[in-house]
Amino acid sequence: MSASLTATGILAAPAPSDHRTLTLVLFLAVVAITLYVTLMASRQNKTAADYYAAGRSFSGFQNGMAISGDYMSAASFLGISGAIALSGYDGFLYSIGFLVAWLVALLLVAELLRNSGRFTLADQLAYRMRQRPVRTAAAVSTLGVSIFYLLAQMVGAGSLVALLLGVTSDTAKNLTIVLVGALMIFYVTVGGMKGTTWVQIVKAVLLMGGTALVTGIVLAKFGFNLSDLLGTAADRSGKGQAFLEPGLKYGQTLTSKIDFLSLGLALVLGTAGLPHILIRFYTVPTARTARTSVQWAIGIIGTFYLMTLVLGFGAAALLDTGPESQVAATAGNVAAPLLAQAAGGGAGTTGGAILLALIAAVAFATILAVVAGLTLTSASSFAHDIYAHVVKRGEASERQELRTARIAAVVIGAVAILLAIPAQRLNVAFLVALAFAVAASANLPAILYNLFWSRFNTRGAVWSIYGGLISAVVLVFFSPIVSGKVLADGKSGSLFPAGVDFAWFPLENPGIVSIPIGFFLGWLGTVLSKDREAARRYVELEVRAMTGSGAEPAAGGH
Repeated sequence: MSASLTATGILAAPAPSDHRTLTLVLFLAVVAITLYVTLMASRQNKTAADYYAAGRSFSGFQNGMAISGDYMSAASFLGISGAIALSGYDGFLYSIGFLVAWLVALLLVAELLRNSGRFTLADQLAYRMRQRPVRTAAAVSTLGVSIFYLLAQMVGAGSLVALLLGVTSDTAKNLTIVLVGALMIFYVTVGGMKGTTWVQIVKAVLLMGGTALVTGIVLAKFGFNLSDLLGTAADRSGKGQAFLEPGLKYGQTLTSKIDFLSLGLALVLGTAGLPHILIRFYTVPTARTARTSVQWAIGIIGTFYLMTLVLGFGAAALLDTGPESQVAATAGNVAAPLLAQAAGGGAGTTGGAILLALIAAVAFATILAVVAGLTLTSASSFAHDIYAHVVKRGEASERQELRTARIAAVVIGAVAILLAIPAQRLNVAFLVALAFAVAASANLPAILYNLFWSRFNTRGAVWSIYGGLISAVVLVFFSPIVSGKVLADGKSGSLFPAGVDFAWFPLENPGIVSIPIGFFLGWLGTVLSKDREAARRYVELEVRAMTGSGAEPAAGGH
């Protein structure tokens, strides 16, 4: 995800009019399908459980598909293949981090969270702790992670459509962002979790189908001989054997080695703390189904990342990826679309136009599905945790709560649109990495301590969540990501322009520092507190987490 869609300075060659027309038609077809699916799903929304958790009605396979659709963002789809095209072996390390992360979710979180929570992350924490402080902290963290992630996807939508339709005006990009925002508000307010889940399933099918098609064509060009593909990619990259070995992007200095270790920690541990992934475990009827859904997700996501290996090295073998190329100018973001065009016969051919338009539509569907999941998570957390339990102290009716969730979705969508439009001029790629760092530093320590440490209490949870959140954000703000990084051409590689430098933290990824801070503060807050009520209720939580007994009623607490 480092090669995020949100990189600035995207240079798009004007697309031939027939390509634009075909791409636009497929975009509209994707929108029409997802709107129809959402409307059909909305007819079944009657209760809070329907809106927040889809009535817990999805099978393991369906939820596995939806998790895949929620997890594989456009930054992942386009960014990783682009990173491989430019950096070879080191680019593929992102895929490994994202995939290994699911073992943490599978072995430590999925079943227990499904049994011990109800609708949101805070439900699981608040079961044995004081409702208001814990729910407030969990909601703040959820909203923070979701907004960071959401903003990057929204800006990416504007850049993607501008790039693939060959339009360069700010007006076109702004309209695209408004369109994506309007669609995600519709999915969430009308479809709820059922509609959003089916949108994610449709997206996963499109993404896997489109990627498999291009992968098959690329492999066919090399006689299905992976060795020939890799050899050609190494030769054409201009970097020779080093392109296939570690160290081309990372490992040049001690700082870069530590930075990659920090990134890897955030990716591996952050997934199990991402709120929009965690709430997916509440959409299945049993803990066993939750585990099954994660197993399906691992298989689907693993297959996808193996195919990005072919896409990345295929782009290096078939496209110009030199310093002056369009691929390099867009930080690799156009590698997959341009590879699809080349695989179909090249620019100006019917096959090339069809495959380019197909991959463009798949990327657009990817953005729609991810932003819908993020918006639903944010709206659910605000309505269920902040409004129903903090403001109304548990006295809100189900109807009031659902109305608040829909209003929150509209407000969050509007805020995302208003923030994304001016953010187009900035490199906000760091927001995706920051979302993973916050999830790993704030959410995961609280979840694991709550599930496995009987003494863990309210102060520990609050200190852990706020400490991990604040440390991650502060360290990133004072890192080279925000200021002080100057590229070889003299231009700024940071958020602020060249010449502005207030960076004192040397790493671009804060996880190696902020994650231990989150765990340490969770321990420190607990041992300094005299609260023993949470410890007395741990046995109840443990039974509930292991058996699922009592999971359906509202989370208790006091």
